[in-house]
Amino acid sequence: MNDTPMRKPCRLCLLRDINPAEYEARVKRLINLLSPAEKTPADAYEARLRVCTTCSYLKDAFCGACGCMVELRAAKKTEKCPYGKW
Repeated sequence: MNDTPMRKPCRLCLLRDINPAEYEARVKRLINLLSPAEKTPADAYEARLRVCTTCSYLKDAFCGACGCMVELRAAKKTEKCPYGKW
């Protein structure tokens, strides 16, 4: 296991400072830590992401409206789009 601490991507980070592979691994790890009861069903998760990919607020995997990590927010069953799109 890599002992290098992962930097938390945030809205204040510059894209050049975020390692895309590290970001993707971090989001997947966070999603995998969700209990089955917390997770959005796979088909609904994919449908949410399809909606997000058509949204003008999506920028580099973050929501420009609320600043969330889009894939992580979509993975949580109780979360909602800040604009009511899902």
